[in-house]
Amino acid sequence: MAVPRIVIVGGGFAGMETARRLERILGPAEARLRLVAPYSHQLYLPLLPHVASGILTPQSVAVPLRRLLHRTLLVPGQAVGVDPSAKAVVVRKINGETTVEHYDYLVLTPGSVTRQFDIPGVNQHAVGMKTLAEAAWVRDHVISQLDLAAASSDPVERETRLQFVVVGGGYAGTETAAYLHHLTTAAVKRCPGLDPSLLKWHLVDIAPKLMPELGDRLGAKALAILERRGLHVSLGVSVAEATADTVTLTDGRKLRCHTLIWTAGVAPSPLIATLDAKTDRGRLVVRDDLAVPGLDGVFALGDAAAVPDLAKGPDAICPPTAQHAMRQGWRAAKNIAAALRGAPPSPYHHRDLGLVVDLGGVQAVSKPVGVELTGLPAQVVARGYHLGALRTVPARLRTLTNWTLNAMAGYDFVRTGFQGGRPATLKDFERTDAYLTPDLIASHTAPKAVD
Repeated sequence: MAVPRIVIVGGGFAGMETARRLERILGPAEARLRLVAPYSHQLYLPLLPHVASGILTPQSVAVPLRRLLHRTLLVPGQAVGVDPSAKAVVVRKINGETTVEHYDYLVLTPGSVTRQFDIPGVNQHAVGMKTLAEAAWVRDHVISQLDLAAASSDPVERETRLQFVVVGGGYAGTETAAYLHHLTTAAVKRCPGLDPSLLKWHLVDIAPKLMPELGDRLGAKALAILERRGLHVSLGVSVAEATADTVTLTDGRKLRCHTLIWTAGVAPSPLIATLDAKTDRGRLVVRDDLAVPGLDGVFALGDAAAVPDLAKGPDAICPPTAQHAMRQGWRAAKNIAAALRGAPPSPYHHRDLGLVVDLGGVQAVSKPVGVELTGLPAQVVARGYHLGALRTVPARLRTLTNWTLNAMAGYDFVRTGFQGGRPATLKDFERTDAYLTPDLIASHTAPKAVD
């Protein structure tokens, strides 16, 4: 009897935890495990603003999958299509080769991409904060704007290069703006001839409140901290148009800048659209046991799945957070093992433990298990949570060491040049145009004729 094949798509929180737990539950003879991911690390997304500001090295937040997984074969590539009828996943490997992975059980955890809207210029001139490469590029770019401004004698060019726009008042946007503002405020003081008053960071969001998930009090506290530091926060406003050197807002303001960082929400991976299955706002609809109705042996979880949130009510959907993704991975692994052993599945149920928002320095706002904290106590909780969520001891030690060094010695303002000359658009970094049409998927998965 053939050993069942379990294919996991995506090496993020949900995918990695699924594979890790399956290795613990199942013996080598019970299943063959494969994980399809373009990178051989699990990226700890919540700390990308720390990488962009240079506080953390990229290695600190890129946890090697081979430290975590021991029996799972890593397939280095991107899943670009799924054919449930053939029980096959089409994979484009990192060398450009296309291959097909057949499965008995499929776990879809392809994550999400930066949500875009039909706003002129955003696709060409904005960069996100979803990948390690984007964080590295943003750091180099922001520091280069300071260097170019310091070297210029044109007052208009100086003003343009010293103005930065971040769109999105959620956790990613708020922390990115807070940390990069912190970095540039320190850096501009070391640039001879630059007037610190010219440095302007704008945080823009169409919502009427900053991070409404925190509640009115903590959201207002975070807003006050940012504005006291000198950030310009515009709520109820969005971007009308972007060019290479101007961002036009919907209230008519034109901001001269060469930097537009786009964190205005996330959308499910385009891989989901290659399946003929029911979706909810782009996320794959699943049962409470994480199985996809109508697709034999397919489970979906994480950002790309509309997982019922039983802790909140029958119609609630789990938010796309790392906390839920990790625990969904544990439940998916247990339910797949149950299916292999002829046991019934169990529903996913988890009550959210709270929220943490790191605003840099000793400033943070946190809401662990419903308790509202600000300042240093909130910062201790936020960083303690992040250390606990990192999956290896070396990653925790690197992160803690980097934080300590930054607190003692301050920032370094170094452009690495690793991303120099690379196109910097959302499409280039997040590969949103790589997915196949149903016809092309079928052509790859169809049985080959034998001569």
